Amino acid sequence: MKLSDAKRLLERVIELKQAVAYRRFHKEVPHRRQLNEHFYAGRFPQKAAGRLFKLLEELEANAEYRNLDTERLKIIHAAAQRGTKVPRRNPRAFGRSDLLQGTMTHIELVGYELE
Repeated sequence: MKLSDAKRLLERVIELKQAVAYRRFHKEVPHRRQLNEHFYAGRFPQKAAGRLFKLLEELEANAEYRNLDTERLKIIHAAAQRGTKVPRRNPRAFGRSDLLQGTMTHIELVGYELE
C-alpha cells in the first residue's frame, strides 16, 4: 500500500468512518456496513491506529532524511513481533498479590520508493 493511502485509511479509522475487518478473532464482533461480504466483522481500533499513524509519520520523516520521494513511497513489509514482558502486581486479599505480565510489541515497517 502506498504511504499516503495507509495514512488516509488510519485517519478514517480514528474518525470512526472506516472499520477494520477482523479476519480471525471475530466470534462476538459486530458486523460493519463498510466491509465486504468476505470479512463482515470489524471494529474501530482507534488507539492502535493512532500508534500506527505515528509510525507512518516516522517512516515518512526517515524517507525525507534519506532524500526519497515520499509521494512514491510504498510499504512493502509490515510485521509485529512479541516483545519483552513487563511485570506488574495486582493486589489480592490478605496481603497477597498476583503477578501480571504485560507484553510489549515490536512493529517494523519497510518502505520502498517506486520507480
